[in-house]
Amino acid sequence: MSGNLYVVATPIGNLEDLTARARQVLADVDLIAAEDTRHTGRLLSHLGLKKRQIALHEHNEARVVPKLVEALESGQSVALVSDAGTPLVSDPGYRLVCAAHEAGVPVSPIPGASAVTAALSVAGLPTDRFCFEGFLPAKSGARRARLAVLAREPRTLVFFESVHRIAEALADMCVAFGGDRAAFAGRELTKMFEQCERASLSALCAKIADGSIAGKGEFVLVVAGADRDDAGSAFDIDRMLNELSRHLPPKKAAEIAARLTGEKKNLLYQRLLKNRGQRD
Repeated sequence: MSGNLYVVATPIGNLEDLTARARQVLADVDLIAAEDTRHTGRLLSHLGLKKRQIALHEHNEARVVPKLVEALESGQSVALVSDAGTPLVSDPGYRLVCAAHEAGVPVSPIPGASAVTAALSVAGLPTDRFCFEGFLPAKSGARRARLAVLAREPRTLVFFESVHRIAEALADMCVAFGGDRAAFAGRELTKMFEQCERASLSALCAKIADGSIAGKGEFVLVVAGADRDDAGSAFDIDRMLNELSRHLPPKKAAEIAARLTGEKKNLLYQRLLKNRGQRD
């Protein structure tokens, strides 16, 4: 009989947020697949546990997953954990979970802390429909192109962002979405210096610039979706075409805009050329 793969959520900051069930699973399993064994080792030490660990991260998944599946098929139980929060949400583990399913191994979620749901719960923005974008591209051109694609998205948007790029990301969002778009910045959620700020995008930019929001730690950004009445406006389409064309060839920009708007690609291409001519 095969073992069981447990996908275990761990705290995103406050160690007391680990559930009793998660602690019991970590105590009972034969092996823990950890994103960083040193980080997980500190958690296990806090819990008074000594367990066998194996590193599983984006650079070794292809090599390690077959070994873990073999262990599961032999009857061993394995807990999959990331450094913080729920595994697979911008963290490694996707290949292991897929491989376990394909091998007929039972996969069980052990839910708990999640930076995404924690931020949404206090953002004061609509949560009936939302989309998680994870980390935006590090390079400014790719980041702006991605935000241009999202400018007309009506659902609430959730992003992770590093302290090194938070100011640039917010500035680019002001351009792509408009500075008056409602937003929320959660810094160091559940940790000692937690900071939760709800304001317009332009106001959040100002708070980062003047230090009202400290430039330290990890950020979750929640941004209101586009107004449904304005989602298909001509202004938004032209702005999208303009932003995409700054980073992509005109035909490619028109192709992407067509997929997002439902408009004909050739018409959008001609519209882009016309807008360019007017600016020139």
